[in-house]
Amino acid sequence: MPKKAVLFDLDGTFADTAADLVRPLNKLRAARGLAPLPLAELRSYASAGARGLIVAGLQMLPDHPEYTATREEFLKHYAQEICVDTKLFPGIETLLDALEARGLRWGIVTNKSTALTRQLLAEMKLIERPACIVCGDTTPYLKPNPSSLLHAAKALDLAPSSCIYVGDDLRDILAAHAAGMQSVAVAWGYGDALESWNADAVIAQPQDLIAVL
Repeated sequence: MPKKAVLFDLDGTFADTAADLVRPLNKLRAARGLAPLPLAELRSYASAGARGLIVAGLQMLPDHPEYTATREEFLKHYAQEICVDTKLFPGIETLLDALEARGLRWGIVTNKSTALTRQLLAEMKLIERPACIVCGDTTPYLKPNPSSLLHAAKALDLAPSSCIYVGDDLRDILAAHAAGMQSVAVAWGYGDALESWNADAVIAQPQDLIAVL
């Protein structure tokens, strides 16, 4: 079936947000008398957002009695400086232009909250362009559950099989498969061992998606 829409994961796929996500983690560490950790060491955890970074940088699991307060503190810091270093990955802007020129709609499906997603896209001057924006609190479940992807397809009035989902994490590929969408893993993101994910395609740069389409 011809593909009619491309859906993107946000962090690590669409935009390089790692530096702005690591900054609040290091603010939490500084408040606790701990030295900052380098971006290179934490970059691979950025795709997992606050939870992944708090676990990696503070060894604090969600069942820790201080986890909820710590996460709220992290998110407060993040919202204050959400788009200092964040930028689209090289080639994404050109890809978006190519999709739109072909009459293909595109959207964002992320585990990030609606408030933070819309704030980030607004600061990047991209809030008006996506055909849909589906976030971690849009449905009751986060990826790898397929509910957010299915919600996006419904919002676009498309069958899931008419959509491609592009991501940089195994959960993105699992969610796409569960939703009945074609899955594409990106080599420029925060994930590794991509070849073991059984994605329908792996692309090295954004323009490679055109060949998949």
